[in-house]
Amino acid sequence: MSELATVGIDLAKNVFQIHGVDSQERVILRRKLSRSDVLPFFSRIPRCLIGMEACASAHHWARSLQELGHDVRLMPAVYVKPYVKRQKNDAADAEAICEAVSRPTMRFVPIKSEQQQAVIMLHRAREHLIRQRTMIVNAIRAHAAELGLVSRQGVVGSMQLVEVIECEEDASLPTVARMALLPLVRQMKAVHNEIIGLEKSIHAWHKQNELSKRLESVPGIGPIIASALSATITDPRVFKSGRELAAWIGLVPRQNSSGGKNRLGSITKQGDPYLRRLLVLGAHSVLRFRKKSTVQTTQWAAGLLERKPYMVAAVALANKMARIVWALMVHGSTFGVQRI
Repeated sequence: MSELATVGIDLAKNVFQIHGVDSQERVILRRKLSRSDVLPFFSRIPRCLIGMEACASAHHWARSLQELGHDVRLMPAVYVKPYVKRQKNDAADAEAICEAVSRPTMRFVPIKSEQQQAVIMLHRAREHLIRQRTMIVNAIRAHAAELGLVSRQGVVGSMQLVEVIECEEDASLPTVARMALLPLVRQMKAVHNEIIGLEKSIHAWHKQNELSKRLESVPGIGPIIASALSATITDPRVFKSGRELAAWIGLVPRQNSSGGKNRLGSITKQGDPYLRRLLVLGAHSVLRFRKKSTVQTTQWAAGLLERKPYMVAAVALANKMARIVWALMVHGSTFGVQRI
């Protein structure tokens, strides 16, 4: 039997489907493997090209298979889907992955290290807790508003209601209502403290990472955004230019062009929504304090704001920030020290 040259693996929790071809692209292997049999199986076969979809556990398996000497490549699932023939099942998915990984124009996802994944987990956990805190704050404000107690939006505004709820001598809130809202207040404070703890961990990692500290030099980028960019963008040289990075994040106009006529719409919103949101929020902070800054990028955004709506200028500035980030990561420079 010919030796395996390319293998596609359809990842799962317990049962993995593999599809292998030889150097002539003839099918020589179709098989199911349990989770415990995956590494022993690939330790017995010669070095080959292995393709997988970039999913939750893909980076772990990629690192494990690389340690066995295999050439592992991860692909976005959306790029694999066109190679699926007819109906979808595990065998068809593995065959599509095996075919897609050998295409010369296929785009691959850089494999993340455990450290990078751990930092991203800090961000994801913080984002999850922020959503929970927002839900609790909205619930407290909504319940209080039914009794005529209204405060301004946000966590700071809700603290006014918290003072009323915790003050047992305040007669503006019925006793029964106070009993209902006190558990929400305690939960909100607990979640808030957990968020502060995660932010301290992110700041500590940021201070130890040279790349993250260099990215912080860009106006509008702080430790949170810098650490998220450093951990998410594994290899900036995968992108040929800063525009490709901005397009990957989803900060470029969507095209609907045909017949030589270019039609541009709103931004594509593709890529990582968390990075996109952070960059846009960073752009908002730059525009807010634009009058106090003499940085050329900020002045450019201020000039754009005179001609365009606020959100359009903010997204345009976020796009420029992404391009600057790519240049700093590729050239190893710091913003303001070397001309971009």
